Amino acid sequence: MNFKTFKKGGVHPPANKISVGTPIEAVELPKRVTILLSQHIGAPAAPVVQKGDKVKVGTLIGQAGGFVSVNIHSSVNGTVFAVDTVKDPGGFASKAVIIDVDEADEWEENIIRTPELIREIKATPEEIVATMKEMGIVGMGGACFPTHVKYTIPEGKKADTLIINAVECEPYLTADHRIMLERTEEILVGVEIMKKALRIDTAFIGIEANKPDAIEKMEKAVKDFPGTVVQPLMLKYPQGAEKQLIKAIRNREVPSGKLPLDVGCVVDNVGSALAIYEAVQKHKPLLERVVTVTGKKLARPANYLVRIGIPASVLIEKSGGIPEGTGKIISGGPMMGKAAVSAEFPVTKGTSGVLLLDESEAKRREVQNCIRCAKCVDACPMGLEPFLYEKLAEKGRWDDLDVLNVTDCIECGCCSYTCPSARPLLDYIRLAKANVGRIRRERAAKKQEAK
Repeated sequence: MNFKTFKKGGVHPPANKISVGTPIEAVELPKRVTILLSQHIGAPAAPVVQKGDKVKVGTLIGQAGGFVSVNIHSSVNGTVFAVDTVKDPGGFASKAVIIDVDEADEWEENIIRTPELIREIKATPEEIVATMKEMGIVGMGGACFPTHVKYTIPEGKKADTLIINAVECEPYLTADHRIMLERTEEILVGVEIMKKALRIDTAFIGIEANKPDAIEKMEKAVKDFPGTVVQPLMLKYPQGAEKQLIKAIRNREVPSGKLPLDVGCVVDNVGSALAIYEAVQKHKPLLERVVTVTGKKLARPANYLVRIGIPASVLIEKSGGIPEGTGKIISGGPMMGKAAVSAEFPVTKGTSGVLLLDESEAKRREVQNCIRCAKCVDACPMGLEPFLYEKLAEKGRWDDLDVLNVTDCIECGCCSYTCPSARPLLDYIRLAKANVGRIRRERAAKKQEAK
C-alpha cells in the first residue's frame, strides 16, 4: 500500500481517538434550540422569520446575505421564540433564531427521509451548484466556507482534480471516521455529484493510516465508482490542511496568496460529500451533523448525530456530564479548536467536536525566553518563521508582517505545540493576521475610492 504525505514540517501529537469505536447515535431534541445566523465564512444570513412564526424541520429561517454567505434552515419543528443577539462559542455577540421545540417532529414535505440509496444523479451541474446554495452547504471540516462559491469556477480557470479530505488528523475527533464506516455509499454518490458539478472524472479520497477499517471499506466500495481513488496517507498533522493534502496526493504546490483552484484542485471535506448527497438527492438542507463528544475523563465519549442549534451541554450530559476538574471545553479539537466560554454554546454546521480537557491538560506552561532552537521553523508546514512573526507582532509592525506573508499561516498550531519555551506564537500570529487583513482591506478601499 502506497502511503503518501507532505514533506515540509508537521508534528505528531497523540491521536487520542478514544471515541472511534462508538457508532453514531441520535440525540433527543431539547425544549429549545438556538440557531446562529452566522455559522459560515462570509456575510451573516438575514432572518426571514419573526417571533411567533411556526416552522418545520427544513424551513428557511435565514436568507444568505450575499454571494459569500449561506442559507440557514430550522433544524426542528416548533415556534420562533425570538430573533435575538446571543453569545457564540467564543463569547462574541451573534444574531440567532431561537425556537421552542414541539413534540411532533414535522419535516418539510419535499425532504426525502427514507433510507434507501439514490444513486442516479439527475441534476445538471448548474442545478447541483444551485442546490448547494439553496440548502446551505458549507465546508464541514471546520472552515465553513460556502460550498457553492467553491464550485462556481471563475472564467479562465479549470479544475481537473477533486480531493476529498477524510484525513481527520486533529486529535480526539472521530466523526469523519464514523461516517465513512456507516454512510460509505452515500458519501461516494456525493463525490460523484461533486465531480459532475465540476465536470471532471478524477477524485481522490485521502485517509490517514490510523483508519485501516475506513480505508478497507472505502476501497472496497469505490470499485463501483470509476475515476475515484482512495489514497492512504501517513500519519502527520496537519495532513488535512488543503495545501498539505494537495502536496501529498498530487505533488502540487499552491503558491503564496493563491488557492487550490490555481493548481487545478478543489478540496472538500468528507462530511460535505455526505451533506451534498442529502441535499441533491433528498432535498435535505444542512440541518444536522455528526459531532464527537470526547475527553479522557468523560464517562462515555461518543459520536452523535446532532441537529444544528442544540446546546453542547445536552451532548455533554448525554455523555455523563462535565467531569470534576475539567479545565476547558473546546469547540473542535485541541490543535485548531477554540475554547468555549460555557457549555451552553449551540452546535453549528462547523462543530466537529466538543472536547473536555482536564485542568492539567488545559493549563498553559509558563512562558520562557526563546532559546533560538528553530523548532517552530522546522515544524511549520508552510515554511514560515513563527518566532519572527511573534517578535514583530509584539511590536505592532504590521507592514513588515504584511510583506513577510503572515497571512499564509494556516493556524495549525504546530509552532506552539513544538516550542520548548511555551511561547504564545500562534496567539501573536492570529493578532498579526487580523491587523494585516484590516490594513489590506483599507488599502483596497482607498484604491477603489481613487478610481
